[in-house]
Amino acid sequence: MRHPLHSICPYFAMFPEEFVAKQLLAYTERGDTVFDPFCGRGTTVFESILNGRHACGVDINPVAACIAGAKADAPRLDNVQARLAELQQAFTEASALTPPEGEFFRACFHETTLQQLLFLREILDWQHSRVDRFISAIVLGALHGESHKTPNCLSNRMPRTISTKPDYSVRWWSAKGLHPPARDAFAIAAHLARYRLASERPRLRGNVKLRDARKAGKAFPSLKRKVKLIVTSPPYLDTTDYSEDQWLRLWFLGGAEKPVFKTNKDDRHTNANLYWQFLQDAWKGCTSLVQQGTVIVVRIGGAKLSKDDLFDGVQTSLQAGFSDWRLTALHTGETTPIKNRQTNAFRPGTTPERYEHDFAFTLN
Repeated sequence: MRHPLHSICPYFAMFPEEFVAKQLLAYTERGDTVFDPFCGRGTTVFESILNGRHACGVDINPVAACIAGAKADAPRLDNVQARLAELQQAFTEASALTPPEGEFFRACFHETTLQQLLFLREILDWQHSRVDRFISAIVLGALHGESHKTPNCLSNRMPRTISTKPDYSVRWWSAKGLHPPARDAFAIAAHLARYRLASERPRLRGNVKLRDARKAGKAFPSLKRKVKLIVTSPPYLDTTDYSEDQWLRLWFLGGAEKPVFKTNKDDRHTNANLYWQFLQDAWKGCTSLVQQGTVIVVRIGGAKLSKDDLFDGVQTSLQAGFSDWRLTALHTGETTPIKNRQTNAFRPGTTPERYEHDFAFTLN
């Protein structure tokens, strides 16, 4: 049965846990160490610790680091409940906070809900507190979505996976006659925490850090020559910009009140040559972590590149990044279609079906 923590928060770019489990079975044994330099919502790290492997990861996106870190090192339910009770009491005694300017936040959240979110945004120390990080991840998962279908969503109607832009959202809600529901952020967080932590937590703890992939080795000096398997999916060429698509969740974690184009240095690359150089630099950042026989599995796609282009690019970038090792391809790649995206309902012109490809290599 799927562990409830896997889906703590929707994420636009992710691979299924079954994909990771397949790689674990093929290339590792219990007790081995697994790493993901683009860990996203933490599927590699969490599935690895569920299966008795040590696992760590990095991501430059705060949303990813928060979600993945919460799953990899989840606190006890009673500690979460105690903290939520403490926060709720403090909220009742706090002064009202000034909401961001503009129509969006008033149209997106009920007045009371928005005050709760502003309070939590200001108080939760998600980067330093294990419990606060978990609560933040829970709130991120409930922050926006299809509120007409679930009571566990805090916003006016939006996609769960991405945050649509403010002006577009306001126009869409106005045209549909939609208003934000009155939702209690504390009650929803408490309910979701009980659900997510109902199953037994993994015996092992993972470790996720908010870091650039190009500095992965420096982030984990204790893993020098210990990583047996890397399973990762780097940002796709000209496909996803997390700073735009996750702007509202980034705001909750302390970010800007509006989408900011390309605030993250490794989130989107529109030039193929620069993209492959970026990946080469990312692999180079992992050089100190790998050992003889390390297997690297990469899931990758791109609107402008064929499977052959992607295979050649991944292979060349890996060989250059891990220049001290001999790189061998384990197969010519496996292809799967990218599933239909929820955003199609909100973006009628969304590009049709695309494909992603899995490549595996070994270092010797």
